[in-house]
Amino acid sequence: MERTEADTAPRTERAPVAGAAAPGPAGGFVLGVADEERRRGVRRMKTLATGLLLAVAVVYVLAKWAESAGAGGWTGFVAAAAEAGMVGALADWFAVTALFKRPMGLPIPHTAIIPTKKDQLGQSLGDFVGENFLSAEVVRRRLRSVGIGRRLGGWLAETRNADRVTEELSTALRGALTVLRDSDVQAVVGEAITRRAHAQEIAPGVGTLLDKVVAEGGHRRVVDLVVARAHDWLVLHADSVMTAVSGGAPGWTPRFVDRKVGDRVYKELLRFVTEMRDMPEHPARAAIDRFLRDFAEDLKSDPQTRAKVERLKSEVLDRSEVQDLIASAWGAVRAMIVAAAEDERSELRLRVRAALLSLGRRLAGEERLQDKVDGWLEGAAVYVVTTYQSEVTSLITETVAGWDAEHTSRKIEAHIGRDLQFIRINGTVVGALAGLCIYAVSHAFGG
Repeated sequence: MERTEADTAPRTERAPVAGAAAPGPAGGFVLGVADEERRRGVRRMKTLATGLLLAVAVVYVLAKWAESAGAGGWTGFVAAAAEAGMVGALADWFAVTALFKRPMGLPIPHTAIIPTKKDQLGQSLGDFVGENFLSAEVVRRRLRSVGIGRRLGGWLAETRNADRVTEELSTALRGALTVLRDSDVQAVVGEAITRRAHAQEIAPGVGTLLDKVVAEGGHRRVVDLVVARAHDWLVLHADSVMTAVSGGAPGWTPRFVDRKVGDRVYKELLRFVTEMRDMPEHPARAAIDRFLRDFAEDLKSDPQTRAKVERLKSEVLDRSEVQDLIASAWGAVRAMIVAAAEDERSELRLRVRAALLSLGRRLAGEERLQDKVDGWLEGAAVYVVTTYQSEVTSLITETVAGWDAEHTSRKIEAHIGRDLQFIRINGTVVGALAGLCIYAVSHAFGG
């Protein structure tokens, strides 16, 4: 028969890991190195138990031969003990063998229990786990007895543990920020900010804020600053102002008239600004106050003004420069957070460490806080087990149902078969002692 390239290609086999059972045929197992070692131990114990059975059988034959040869009354005791030992050994051999296969291949009822009842055993195991480990009362009682809040507080109160948690949180934060794509986050943040800004009308809020600022006189500092700067600018640029005024005069007017007009306008403008700067009660300041109050009222109640503000807001938000600014904000925030997470002496990590130490000390010393934390954990655990109990138990049931019956039997036998062979040995010994006692009692009373 012609061999294919796949048949002739060298195969690389990986050594099995000790104690591991790889998936086998039909959903079963391939026994690992540790399992093979256990099976060798089982075979040794089987040999010992079978050898003991053969030994008592030989003793029985020799005792009967000696009895028939007239060796004395002691032979009856030995024969009875050996006979009972054989019965006990055979009975326990049958019981142990019936767990994993049919004794001598005979279709005896209620044998090969594990292969034939595997699915029912999986269902029973799932129900057992659900009733005894995943019930709300069991979880609450167990968590309450552990005292997680107090233990967690004592653990966090130690500096090295707080440092360790801080380091792990920093690593997790850096990992999360690394996994996230900047473009995705920027798109989400930009869309969220823009949508929220479009949905929220800002005119009434701005009007209320402006009204409050005017009522408290907060705008006067701004007016003072603007007027002072305007005065300083006029002083420094007197020639520019007069030139600008003269340049706007008609061409047919004499130049000296234009200069006179420009000088006059400049002086009046400078006088007005100076008086406004130096007089808190200047009429122009009062006019500004009235304008701002009226504008604030229009922002709160005038539909046309509010509509104009909303249109202006939309135009500003829709500009590409504003969208780019919103998107780029994430990059700056991300870089700042990553740098703070990497620096052991950063304010972020120092504050997190201090918060963890403070929390640990409070948890360790405040019983009320311990009870609150324990209650949160109990509630969360109870919710999980009550919500997903059926999923957990069905996982056990379906997993066992997917195992191959023969491989399951071999796996279980590898783990508990050695102890079961001790049952055979004990059955031989106990049977022999029981037979000896029964024979002795019957011989004593029967004569």
